[in-house]
Amino acid sequence: MTSISDPKKRAEAVKAKANTLGFEACGVASAAAPDERRAHLESFLAKGRHGGMAWMEDRRAERASPRALWPAARSIVMLGMNYGPDEDPLARLERRSEGAISVYAANRDYHDVVKKRLKGLGRWMALTLGGEVKVFVDTAPVMEKPLAEAAGLGWQGKHTNLVSRDFGSWLFLGAVYSSLDIEADPPHRDRCGACRRCLDICPTKAFPAPYQLDARRCISYLTIEHEGQIPREFRAAIGNRIYGCDDCLAVCPWNKFARLSNETLFHAREGLKSPALAELAGLDDAAFRALFSGSPIKRTGRARFVRNVMIAIGNSGEPALAAAAEARLDDASPLVRGAAVWALSQLLPAADFGRLAATRAPLEKDPSVAAEWTATGQNRVQPD
Repeated sequence: MTSISDPKKRAEAVKAKANTLGFEACGVASAAAPDERRAHLESFLAKGRHGGMAWMEDRRAERASPRALWPAARSIVMLGMNYGPDEDPLARLERRSEGAISVYAANRDYHDVVKKRLKGLGRWMALTLGGEVKVFVDTAPVMEKPLAEAAGLGWQGKHTNLVSRDFGSWLFLGAVYSSLDIEADPPHRDRCGACRRCLDICPTKAFPAPYQLDARRCISYLTIEHEGQIPREFRAAIGNRIYGCDDCLAVCPWNKFARLSNETLFHAREGLKSPALAELAGLDDAAFRALFSGSPIKRTGRARFVRNVMIAIGNSGEPALAAAAEARLDDASPLVRGAAVWALSQLLPAADFGRLAATRAPLEKDPSVAAEWTATGQNRVQPD
């Protein structure tokens, strides 16, 4: 083991090694908890803006303080990997018969890619510098974005995501906690200025104020984390977004400095660039698992994903897709059946939907799906 005792030289060595491992951004922050971020977290939780993500509240102390997560931590090395897309994500929203998948999820699970390299850096640090290390990439209660700001990688924009002067809003983040003193970088200052593009474009008005997010209104939360039926007030606004939402990221002016990621594993897989909703609607569990093998989408599960597809079909304006939705009225999942009811209510003429409801609604045994038939029926003119 080579001993490097000077904190500044440790930082220089870590950054040089991180670069060789493919990290495009690297900075160091102190493990001392940023008090203002702790207060922000407490306010977020107190207002219930975390929705159904109970884990955020259950481990709030560890999230608020790196040393609560690991008392031995003295320094935190924050790493970033560019996942800049090769096309404007907003362009996909115009192709209504196709599904729009968030840029980060259209290929391999970034957790696997980033964590492998984090472990490589962590092993090198332990062998070369000494001390103990722990690595995290969105798998523990770590406030990656505030820590990345503290480490000088960028700043938390008004959309609450990290913004970089070099990579715009397209950085995957990871952290290596170290028990050693490593010279910290100066925190990055906010460069959003008067811009509010990210706030104004949000289809569901998920930002109560700049730098504040209400996850319960966020399309990424609704299509990924939310387990039940998507609230009716947000369904039309979801459009054809079937997994996540890139709108607030895609309009950031700092993206003009971003560039296409060098990592081919972060480029959209051909089959997921513009997937046809009709085909996605027919996925059974085995086909779903096969299509999304190695993808973060697989963790969401087939039922929630096809629920999202049904919502997108309902928003497509394509009557030809009604057949794909009607086929899902016999789905084993009540989540899918309920969303299919809503999709059909949007695509079929009132008389046709009324006749279908008269036939199918009495057969439905699940209360949540029966409630969808009732609610949609009340919003449609019934046939004589």
